[in-house]
Amino acid sequence: MSNNINIGVIGYGYWGPNLVRNFAEIPGTQVKTVSDFKPELLAKVQARYPKIEITTDCRDIFNDPKIDAVAIATPVSTHFDLALAALQAGKHVLVEKPMTVSSEQALRLIEEAEKRNLVLMVDHTFVYTGAVRKMRDLVVTKAIGDIFYYDSVRVNLGLFQHDVNVIWDLAVHDLSIMNYVLPSQPYAVSATGMSHVPGEPENIAYLTLFFESNLIAHIHVNWLAPVKVRRTLIGGSQRMIVYDDLEPSEKVKIYDKGITVNGNNSAESVYQMLIGYRTGDMWSPHLDMTEALRTEGLHFINCIETGDRPITNGQAGLQVVSILEAATQSMKQHGQLVELNSAQVAV
Repeated sequence: MSNNINIGVIGYGYWGPNLVRNFAEIPGTQVKTVSDFKPELLAKVQARYPKIEITTDCRDIFNDPKIDAVAIATPVSTHFDLALAALQAGKHVLVEKPMTVSSEQALRLIEEAEKRNLVLMVDHTFVYTGAVRKMRDLVVTKAIGDIFYYDSVRVNLGLFQHDVNVIWDLAVHDLSIMNYVLPSQPYAVSATGMSHVPGEPENIAYLTLFFESNLIAHIHVNWLAPVKVRRTLIGGSQRMIVYDDLEPSEKVKIYDKGITVNGNNSAESVYQMLIGYRTGDMWSPHLDMTEALRTEGLHFINCIETGDRPITNGQAGLQVVSILEAATQSMKQHGQLVELNSAQVAV
């Protein structure tokens, strides 16, 4: 491989321009070709980046021996076919979230990448933010003690999707964060949801995830909220974290608050057990404010050059897709508990 890594980007709609901009700014990397089936979008590429080649046929990217890696930013229903074709053409792949529409497809991509010794990475962008990486550090170092719960709300008067429900659109973010930050994986999920637009997928949903320990996780997603909320609470035995992605600066706050349970184990004292409340300081740690997509792009390039395993590799993508599948199944059964495939959600 040449010192300069050439990238092909497929899809220049909502997310594609961000990928092109970040890869164009990474030293030693250049975007060689952008593909989209809409000529008006390709005209925007040409206006901003005159040196980048454009095409309405993504096969031009697969067939170009000078292109080392492909970034895919297209609707989820197309991810599998495009990623498989790219891998079979010998290209490293970065695919937008969610990775595929099924765990079966995700497994197939993982096998193909491993067989060809290629990097397969999923664009779980939030994992590369300073805020989420800081939360993982706090959890891993036991700075907040044992984890009791993970609770997130991601709602807005949102962009209705026609091909996927609100879980596949919004909860995918929270699941990727949860899987990265928490020390264990869930074994079952229960989900409820509802559609308020005839013939369209569910626009509001509630997911509850169960873990082997006494840890529980809850995710609320909604396209029909009057306000935009992006807030996550992580409760620990020592401290608690509030992560508000809409905060301009203090996105992560750590509260030295909790409970203490007083009383001995004698039968009489069970009725006299006292819950004590501990209240201490709140502080907001310094966060790396580098744009997440730049951090992710650098990581992708580094993995291509060194052969390292990406943080959000195919297995991480599979974990999220497996939970999304189970949650959708549960939602159809009005919240019935669905057990997760332990092999697919294992780290």
